[in-house]
Amino acid sequence: MRARATAVGLLTTAALVLLGALPAVAAGGPPPAPTPEQAASAPGTLDTLSRFFARDGAVARSAAAPRVEGGSVPVRILSPDFVAGKAGAAVARVEFRASRAVSSDGQKASLWTVRGVDGWRVVNIATGDDEIRYAEQGGRLLPGGLVFREPQIDAWYVQKGAKVLPLDEDAVRAVGRNGTSLAGYRERVGRAYGDKLPGSAYARRGAAGGYDAGPAPAPGAGRFATATVAGAGALLVLAVTATTATRRRTARNT
Repeated sequence: MRARATAVGLLTTAALVLLGALPAVAAGGPPPAPTPEQAASAPGTLDTLSRFFARDGAVARSAAAPRVEGGSVPVRILSPDFVAGKAGAAVARVEFRASRAVSSDGQKASLWTVRGVDGWRVVNIATGDDEIRYAEQGGRLLPGGLVFREPQIDAWYVQKGAKVLPLDEDAVRAVGRNGTSLAGYRERVGRAYGDKLPGSAYARRGAAGGYDAGPAPAPGAGRFATATVAGAGALLVLAVTATTATRRRTARNT
């Protein structure tokens, strides 16, 4: 297992502006707001991707030639309302969209986009294409199912109706290779996180993790940093650890 590298904390304000740059203003009217796909493939994004792919000397920045493949996918995170047992709560909620970027030497990265007042903008780059790959895997396993991540243990699942199936080894360890029922999964996460929800004594002590509304922390060695964008809404995560959550990738994902 190894941690994902992230570009959060490496991106300056200017770079983020470039990443979320709007199309040129057309004469006689305001520019259209960018879509997630347009934000991901904007020139500023591609330039930052070139630096990201070249960060360890794996490829020359001038030769990285990054490209964005396919459309963006919604990324869903385990919902606190579901953990709390609120009636009608979905198991997970959309927190951002992700697009797959590929370099000339085969490296892959996930571009995270969130909606702001002027359209979508890229707020993070992370190694690997976990978000897109698990969305594709879940769609094959349970067509039309809802793919989501339980961030506390970095586990990915797909849910459809009363069925919850694992998509990675972390999820297999949590619910078994054959998965579990939605009610069974709710019982498990309720036991694990029910006393750590927002407003709990755990949260008031400052021990509960999540996405900070302030500046994004620089990622530490082997850590996965989290971030929000002002005005985009807090990306709440029920975390047992601190505000940076280790993001692991298995050897088969390299």
